[in-house]
Amino acid sequence: MTRTVLELHVLQTVPPSCLNRDDTGTPKTAVYGGVRRARVSSQAWKRATRRSFHDLLDPSELGVRTRRVAELLTERITELDETIEQAEAWTLAAEVVQVATGSKIETPKRKSDNGKGKAEPAPAPESKYLMFLSAHQLDGLAELAVKARGAGKDYLKDKAVKEQAKQIANGRHSVDIALFGRMVADGADINVDAAAQVAHAISVHQVDNESDYYTAVDDYKNRDSDDLGAGMIGTVEFNSATLYRYAAVDVDLLRKNLGKGLRDDEPVAQPVRRAVETFVHSFLTSLPTGKINTFGNHTLPDAVVVKVRSARPVNFVAAFEEPCRAEPETGGHLLQASQALAAYIPEVENAYGLDDDAPTWVLRVGKNTEALSALGVEMSLPELVPAIGEEIMRRQDGA
Repeated sequence: MTRTVLELHVLQTVPPSCLNRDDTGTPKTAVYGGVRRARVSSQAWKRATRRSFHDLLDPSELGVRTRRVAELLTERITELDETIEQAEAWTLAAEVVQVATGSKIETPKRKSDNGKGKAEPAPAPESKYLMFLSAHQLDGLAELAVKARGAGKDYLKDKAVKEQAKQIANGRHSVDIALFGRMVADGADINVDAAAQVAHAISVHQVDNESDYYTAVDDYKNRDSDDLGAGMIGTVEFNSATLYRYAAVDVDLLRKNLGKGLRDDEPVAQPVRRAVETFVHSFLTSLPTGKINTFGNHTLPDAVVVKVRSARPVNFVAAFEEPCRAEPETGGHLLQASQALAAYIPEVENAYGLDDDAPTWVLRVGKNTEALSALGVEMSLPELVPAIGEEIMRRQDGA
């Protein structure tokens, strides 16, 4: 069976930074090829990618992932009916979400007073885990909640109404839900399989974390004082790396997740194209914001190789199983990584007979990435994104 699979292979160099840290504040790492590598988790880059969607798509095409789903739904309920008081709206929202997803929405347990003998107001109900719902689904559930209020307390117990609630929560998914999926622990029948897979980014070379000792000066300290010490001292760990980043999108699954999309006035393939173009642009230009104010490590990819396959996706990280080594006579990590990737991709594809006619595009910057030119058609990002979209549209129109 012919498939449509999009692959993104990215080389990106970051200076001293701490893009993604563990519970001790140390930059994340992984051992690969027998040496320690810098690592940025897939969750960190998916989060950055998803946040970038807000710059490219209308809010109606996106979702919200939150535990405060009752509070979020209440805003929509009171917009539909201003006569509904907040407490009642909270209850309605909790009941509707529970019917739609099977997840309990309960008021969190908190202390009855704030330590001063004063009782705190009751908080809004919350889910036990993050709930991911699209704007369209939230609007539909809000309408159902308002209808339930007027229909009586047993309305939401009706079997047909319960089924309607589930259909609302499981229909016309937003772009981010369709791409990154959704897991509802108490309602597996409304889970969404992720169409996009994002690998943990790792450095193409060995990395040793370093520590920066810093001080802060007290601006108001009396200059005549005998206290000449700093107002604050601390340390922050960091590393620098040339990263290999990889993502793949199962376009057929994306089309299934999106269904007919969120707009009624466009061809079925158009939402798929828009989602793919948004993902490509956002994944390439986004950056996790860990310690970004401290290091200002605002870089963009040095090289990108994009492929559209008709079979399974392929991750080419094994090109760097032998770590690159920067030497004065052989060049830096980026040069060696580009050469290693340019040599490895055709070797794998020839050995396995993979997609000889797979469309391939290359976006690259500078002479250190020249080796990648032979892999495909060179384009800038403004040219690349629509070119990918046109190829996806062509394939989906014929599906």
